[in-house]
Amino acid sequence: MSQIWSPAHMATFAKVVDLNGFSAAARALKVPKAAVSRAVAELEAELGLKLLTRTTRRLALTPAGEQLLPQCRLILQTVEAVEAKAALLAERHMGPLRVRADATLGRLLLAPLVPRFMEQFPDIPLELALGDERSDSAEHELVIQSGRSTALDAEHSSQELGSPPTLLCATPSYLQKAGIPQAPAELERFDVLLPDAGPTGTALRLTQGQRREEVHLRPKLAVNDPALLHASVAAGLGIGLLPEFLCRQGLATRRLQQVLGDWQLPPQPPLCAIYPARLAEDHRVRALIDFLAAHMVSALAR
Repeated sequence: MSQIWSPAHMATFAKVVDLNGFSAAARALKVPKAAVSRAVAELEAELGLKLLTRTTRRLALTPAGEQLLPQCRLILQTVEAVEAKAALLAERHMGPLRVRADATLGRLLLAPLVPRFMEQFPDIPLELALGDERSDSAEHELVIQSGRSTALDAEHSSQELGSPPTLLCATPSYLQKAGIPQAPAELERFDVLLPDAGPTGTALRLTQGQRREEVHLRPKLAVNDPALLHASVAAGLGIGLLPEFLCRQGLATRRLQQVLGDWQLPPQPPLCAIYPARLAEDHRVRALIDFLAAHMVSALAR
């Protein structure tokens, strides 16, 4: 007999003794009585020891059985503890996956993908909250946000889902009034709206093939909310640096016009999925992250 089955046979032996019978053990283990008898017989054969004496009325432990029973009970208790914990984990992992996402990201990128995910994974219910406040894993099991978390600890993991390309754009009315920049250096004389800026402004790096240019700008508006930044550009306040996916509708309807379109801009911070490390193998977390990683790239592409 292969020793791979020895722990199972030892646990079965302990169950027979604790329930005082092969039939009772078979009912508890939900197997035929013959399977229980065979397990004990194979264990005795492997050990070369008689563990039980059987009569028509009762079972009795042999001296060897009495000495080995405590260790076999430990194996049985370990098996039962693993089964109980697995049942709790399975019950927990069958509940809804609690997800939070940045508001703008959720509305524009997740909204089209969530129905497709739920069609593909109908057994995974979601609780999706949109908001910009940072949240801990006690409230949400998966957080989708723009930018890497600077406070990530050993108990959490993250996975990048893709970086949105960026572009410069403005309303045709603003460009008609202010003119259209023909080179990166000309941006310095325009009203520029940026996602973020330091106390001395922002260095914007642009590339065109082998050419590299860096422009130092003092923005008219710097804001970390892409939705507000987009609204400000759409209101004609200046030339804005925006994620491309925010501008698609405006460009398609010609309410927005791209500026310096033959120059490539640095990408936005990556979109990241952050989750507790203990849920790394949770099938709900893994399914949603893999789905977003597969589909977010195409959603972000120009």
